[in-house]
Amino acid sequence: MSLASWFRWNEPPTRISQRNPTEMVVETLMMELSWQMKQAEKQQRERENEYRKMKTGVDYGWLVSYPKHSYDISPGERLQLEDMCTKIHPSYCGPVILRFRQVIAEYEPEAQEVSRLFRSVLQEAAEKIKEEEEAKKLARQWNTKNRTSLSLTTFKSRSRISPFISDIKTISEDVERGTQPNRRVWSMPEFRNTKDF
Repeated sequence: MSLASWFRWNEPPTRISQRNPTEMVVETLMMELSWQMKQAEKQQRERENEYRKMKTGVDYGWLVSYPKHSYDISPGERLQLEDMCTKIHPSYCGPVILRFRQVIAEYEPEAQEVSRLFRSVLQEAAEKIKEEEEAKKLARQWNTKNRTSLSLTTFKSRSRISPFISDIKTISEDVERGTQPNRRVWSMPEFRNTKDF
């Protein structure tokens, strides 16, 4: 462990809480990209060693020294990827990493292909976030529109009902007038008890 990494992991927690969540997302996702590129290089070297071993029948892997990290993306591509990472909401950081790892495991890419896969995962996540935001926006608009139209409908219906002028007969009106209420009409015929059998 280098001295710089030791200081990074042993810093007081106050620095972590002062950081912007977007910066933390960008840093986390870019660290994942870097780690996956290193892993892809390592697997690529192992595949090459296996191929040489099968071809020659001898393992010379212990003689070969590899650079620790030979492939890196260009500064322009790094900036583009960092910009794409800023569009990822912190709550999506974990799912993006999981999806990226699934894609890596599925395709087993060369080191040069890892950044392209990372870009596609970021685009997929950004589209999903955008769709969800649009759905929430439409839901808010729908709820606001329904509340407004419902209140107008209620107001209009209340204005049409006049409690003092009505054609609806009530029992209290009959009592106040001193009249007998209308006899109730039965919908079923009356059955008389006759002994015609």
